[in-house]
Amino acid sequence: MADDNGGPWRTLSGGQLSQVWTAGVDGDEPTLVFESDRILVEAPNWSRDGRALYLNGNGRLWRLDLDDDAGRGTQTERDLVEIPHEGLPPINNDHVLSPDGESIFLSAGDRHIYRASLSGGPVTRVSPDDGRWHFLHGVSRDATRLAYVEITTFDEPGRLVVAPVPGARSTQGAGSEGSPARIDTGPGHIDGPEWSADDEWIYFNTERWATEPGHAQLARIRDGDGAADVERLVTSTTVDWFPHPSPSGEWATYISFPAGTLGHPADLDVVVHLVRTSDWSTPVASFPLLGGQGTINVNSWAPDSSRFAFVGYPVG
Repeated sequence: MADDNGGPWRTLSGGQLSQVWTAGVDGDEPTLVFESDRILVEAPNWSRDGRALYLNGNGRLWRLDLDDDAGRGTQTERDLVEIPHEGLPPINNDHVLSPDGESIFLSAGDRHIYRASLSGGPVTRVSPDDGRWHFLHGVSRDATRLAYVEITTFDEPGRLVVAPVPGARSTQGAGSEGSPARIDTGPGHIDGPEWSADDEWIYFNTERWATEPGHAQLARIRDGDGAADVERLVTSTTVDWFPHPSPSGEWATYISFPAGTLGHPADLDVVVHLVRTSDWSTPVASFPLLGGQGTINVNSWAPDSSRFAFVGYPVG
């Protein structure tokens, strides 16, 4: 979900850096691919050809090329390429690439979700004009449905909605009948809903089992199922957000906040975890950093499932 409820975008504090890292499932040390003390970037999406990351910063969408042929090493804000879009309000960190590899869906500060070309140009609003906030996190593999968090007021929990993309045709799963489907996941706030690569499952974090405010845990449901079929993935004392299954289905990442955290704020000591989907309770690798908001809000897996990206915001 967005960091600013539609207000001004986040910026770096004095002495703070914005660092984009990539890490692999092979256990190698993470690689620093971008660093800046000028622009705060968030939420990397990996391009379908594996050669670039797409990030938001200053309310806009940017491409960061990862082609190593030029031997540039760690890149800076000079290497960011803005993708100009016509009619797009300032965006937040909820954006997901379409499976076609040529377009992207973006949540903006006016409450809505837009579809846009990765080459720029005009955009199309795809969320209903219902007066609610729409925070995107998932796109079905045929790009006909979106999974997003619906907020009426920020005093109420976010709810899972699956909605058809206007003009797209699908006959599979919830939300394919022409109108948004509100999925009952039980009590408590939910966030980060996204499909597995085969569209069989929707993964998300939920406060369904919380005995104290904010204690989010990871869960999943089968596409089309409701509250009775919510499956808890791990039981922990930390506050766990944003489960991201890999395209292969074998791996996943998520972020854990300290116990007692409310929401997913910025500038905390957090940990990005890599797990096998066969055992969410035993991380294969963990990466502690200063971050939280913007670190890994959306799926950041490489298309071959060999690497993933995340963002840290160290100070000093």
